[in-house]
Amino acid sequence: MTQLHPELERITQRIIERSKPKRQAYLDFIARERDKGVHRPTLSCGNLAHGFAAAGDDKPAIRAGKAMNIGIVTAYNDMLSAHQPYGRYPEQIKIFAREVGATAQVAGGVPAMCDGVTQGQLGMELSLFSRDNIAMGSAIAMSHGMFEGALLLGICDKIVPGLFIAAARFGHIPTILVPAGPMPSGLANKEKQRVRQLYAEGKVGREELLEAESASYHGAGTCTFYGTANSNQMMMEMMGLHVPASAFINPGTKLRQELTRAATHRVTQIGWNGDDYRPFGHCVDEKAIVNACIGLLCTGGSTNHAIHLPAMARAAGIHIDWQDLSELSAIIPLLARVYPNGSGDVNHFHAAGGIGFIIRELAANGLLHTDIMTVSGQSLLDYAVDPVLDDAGSLMFAPSPEVTRDEAMLRPVSAAFQPDGGMRLVEGNLGRGVVKTSAVDPARWTIEAPARVFDDQDAVIAAFKAGELDHDVVVVVRFQGPRANGMPELHKLTPSLGVLQDRGFKVALVTDGRMSGASGKVPAAIHLWPEACDGGPLARLHDGDIVRLDAVAGTISVAVDGSDWESRPVATQPSQPLGTGRELFALMRASSDNAEAGASAMLAMAGL
Repeated sequence: MTQLHPELERITQRIIERSKPKRQAYLDFIARERDKGVHRPTLSCGNLAHGFAAAGDDKPAIRAGKAMNIGIVTAYNDMLSAHQPYGRYPEQIKIFAREVGATAQVAGGVPAMCDGVTQGQLGMELSLFSRDNIAMGSAIAMSHGMFEGALLLGICDKIVPGLFIAAARFGHIPTILVPAGPMPSGLANKEKQRVRQLYAEGKVGREELLEAESASYHGAGTCTFYGTANSNQMMMEMMGLHVPASAFINPGTKLRQELTRAATHRVTQIGWNGDDYRPFGHCVDEKAIVNACIGLLCTGGSTNHAIHLPAMARAAGIHIDWQDLSELSAIIPLLARVYPNGSGDVNHFHAAGGIGFIIRELAANGLLHTDIMTVSGQSLLDYAVDPVLDDAGSLMFAPSPEVTRDEAMLRPVSAAFQPDGGMRLVEGNLGRGVVKTSAVDPARWTIEAPARVFDDQDAVIAAFKAGELDHDVVVVVRFQGPRANGMPELHKLTPSLGVLQDRGFKVALVTDGRMSGASGKVPAAIHLWPEACDGGPLARLHDGDIVRLDAVAGTISVAVDGSDWESRPVATQPSQPLGTGRELFALMRASSDNAEAGASAMLAMAGL
């Protein structure tokens, strides 16, 4: 067995030691829930009768209580392409459950908003806190005591983290996350990016832009770029919470259906009445969380997970922070280049060897914890496989390739794209934040230029169109943190900032908000806290202040004399108009903790 990298062992052990009190309290909690919590045998006759009243042919089996009843929590809607395939899943799962003598019911539905639709719109201010809403909705679904296992149907940005958090609070229940897969490849991502920048410059019109976007996002399935949604799927496999190798199989295929069947059958095999009990809260331990971080880093995944992973870990009594991510990044090589880090999409990544290849490579070099409890197999090495159908149309698993099928997409550790994972902690007199360097030219990792300070992204676009940013500039967008306005993504800025950079200017973005999970080629210090609305340093910045972002040294600072800095008045947040339901999230904004802790009102108020 390959020896674990000493730094990986040290960082993991630090997380274990730091987490000990809360992790033990969590394990005690889920043990009590199994023994004394609400379950079908504890329900009154009236409770139980309500629970199976509409169960049809499954009513006798649910009533008898001799086989697992699977709770399905679904994020189905048919506006969101990634979740549209889930429409038929519940009826399929019920059939698959009956094949092994079990039953299934839809326990509840949760919202699944599309950041692609709300990007740059006011609705994006609901996006991050939809994660808390999803977690609470899932908890409501599972609170009825009718289920001994769970299948969670969700893919996209806040949906998987929200489902995960709820699953952790029902950690005594065996649970498998069930993906639906990415849409087939459409217009090449580089071409899409080119048209977006032309539109930002006014060189093509709305019709040309819409045609390009429609050719990119053209059918059912997850968007194919490597943003937060596809990073979610990768992480669930790196933690062993999927059926192996199921993340990136396209919807509407026989193979996709067989993977869903396998998930349904498998969850019935790991229940507490058998000899292979695998509760969610035991599958998710410190090593599994570290594996998720490693997967994120070695594939150049979404910066949004610098917020989601701490929140997800907290729900299972585990404490990680950006220092852990940054130190892991220093030892984890970048093995994949998936758009926006490269030209190919997740379908090309999967065809090149995908997650199975990644797991095999990392494990062979001592860069992964393989000794974790997964929902399937004896170790994480059982996930180094490709799913295929045999001649009879049944699911089987072939070993993943030992050699990459496409070195432009995927490489071994010995020939990594870069020696580190490209996600770095930066801190200084402007606060503490994160920089993703894996998609940025190394020549741009250090930027020093005058600041131009804005209070919203629309003002940045207006200044760009007016030619006011045609110089070396650090664009500062403040009052975008979780407590200010819900921390919307600022991906709308990417084309304009990219144009400035292509014109030869030194450009960077500094913000207490988020960039997209598809953060691209412009260097950005994001998630800065303390945030401006709490009197953080960005609230003292003035136009023309010289800001230095140094992703090599890990610093973010402004060159202002200390006495001058302290005497400056603190800017106040512009008033926020009502509308788009944002007023209903006021409690979440007011109660949220900082980005590094996970930007969650729910977890903060629960004391987790």
